[in-house]
Amino acid sequence: MQLLNTNNLKQIALLSLIVVLGLSILKHFTVFVPSVLAAATMYILIRHWYIVLVTKRKWKKWVAATFFIVSALILIVIPLFFLFQAMAPTLNRILSETANLQKILATLSANLREAGIPVNLNTAQVNNIIEKITTIAPSVLGATANMLTNTVLAFFFLYFMMVQGKEMEHSIKDFLPLKHENVDDIWRSTRLMVFANAIGIPVLAVSQGIVATVGYWIFGVESFLFWGVLTGVFSIVPIVGCALIWAPLCIYMTIEGDTANAIWLAVYSFIVTGGVDNVLRFTILDKLGDVHPIITTIGIIIGVPMFGFMGFIFGPLLVSYLLLLIKIYRVEFTEHKPKSDNPIRRGDTT
Repeated sequence: MQLLNTNNLKQIALLSLIVVLGLSILKHFTVFVPSVLAAATMYILIRHWYIVLVTKRKWKKWVAATFFIVSALILIVIPLFFLFQAMAPTLNRILSETANLQKILATLSANLREAGIPVNLNTAQVNNIIEKITTIAPSVLGATANMLTNTVLAFFFLYFMMVQGKEMEHSIKDFLPLKHENVDDIWRSTRLMVFANAIGIPVLAVSQGIVATVGYWIFGVESFLFWGVLTGVFSIVPIVGCALIWAPLCIYMTIEGDTANAIWLAVYSFIVTGGVDNVLRFTILDKLGDVHPIITTIGIIIGVPMFGFMGFIFGPLLVSYLLLLIKIYRVEFTEHKPKSDNPIRRGDTT
């Protein structure tokens, strides 16, 4: 009995060639994954308004696509560029002042010992901490150095996603190994997931960053804009996020003798800046679909080494996509029917 006929051999050869070429392309394309994620995220966010302009307002597809891309450049990319430009000198100065960092850590160690806390940082340990700080920060910025390339590619992908959106969506539906009755449910879950991550997380970060910046300015923190932006970024980390910035600042101000401002800044940060998180989570973010803190934490841990600064957004998004794929499997191949369209809402125990 012939196990492999000519047709089988041709099929195996063709599949092998497809796999080899696919893996080769994927190996060199992984660095541009943020571009694809960003383009897909923006497409989902603006899809409704793009369809309105094309179908109801009778705009040409390329005109509507160009309008949204230019709007994104003006409202998001250009402000972020100037913000990074303003922060770069301060970051370089902080990383270059290793002697000052040594003094701060040594003084902090002495003050903690006086307070009865058994902390003993010797010179070698202090230098080790400084070395880790000065290597982690450039590595994050280094991963972000290709942001310009990723931004250009993201808008390139987004343009064709919008212009050929209908054909793309039909192709994806045909390609996915799903029952037709499950496709709409998966699409709704995807929209909720993207809105929760791509809008909810930045809204939280920007709001807390602005409030923190005001507090730093009021209580005399040097380079208050720089520290305010960092506070906004770290606010994404659940529970202790903002405190990772304002607590060391308060300690530093105390060491420098500015005890009164340090105390008031701590009170302001704990009550006002921290209160913004609670207010937003129970109002705007709850309507968008608040992301569970565990998903956010795991996403940041995974995303920052992969994508640099943008990992704060795309990391949680990747974890959410993983949960969505698990939900797809459960819906498609088991009798399980989800109780909610959103697989990532806080408080969901299923």
